Amino acid sequence: MSQRRVQIVILCEDRQQEVFARYFLKKRGFRGQFRANICPKNSQSGEQYVRSQYPVEVKAYRQNRNRVSIGLVVLIDADTCILKARLNELAGMLEEDEQENRRLDEAIAIFVPKRNIETWIHYLQGESVNEEAGYAKFEQNEAVCKTSVEDLADRCYSQSIPEDAPRSLQAACGELQQLLPLLES
Repeated sequence: MSQRRVQIVILCEDRQQEVFARYFLKKRGFRGQFRANICPKNSQSGEQYVRSQYPVEVKAYRQNRNRVSIGLVVLIDADTCILKARLNELAGMLEEDEQENRRLDEAIAIFVPKRNIETWIHYLQGESVNEEAGYAKFEQNEAVCKTSVEDLADRCYSQSIPEDAPRSLQAACGELQQLLPLLES
């Protein structure tokens, strides 16, 4: 990976998602500045916040991408929806804001954990999980996921994600494959 400085904006629901994204991206060699846009505590649902901020962050990305090296990473829980439904909701938010949908030549990656990010973390820590159940949060211990996330980043990069991995996690690895070349060029 080149040593060029990249600004990564992380739009997410909570601190756990932000920590997950930072460890993941740092392990993949991203250097430079991270800016987190996290749902303020006790303001609204995290998913609602991410949906409302998505068009704002996409617009900012598009305005700045030709003058600085920038990428946008979005994390939004699927909750009880399916991955495709969440992606369609985000596309709909761009349409409502009179913006084009995300294009393949844009360094915008969307990670949609099903049910939530804790599902992925529990899986990465060796537990058997299903994407319909809720899993315990790591309140005040968000960094507990570091080793597991770094291992995931390596597996995604080498495209060796286990076949038993949650489908939403496999999709996230595909998003990384889209993001990396755009930020390395």
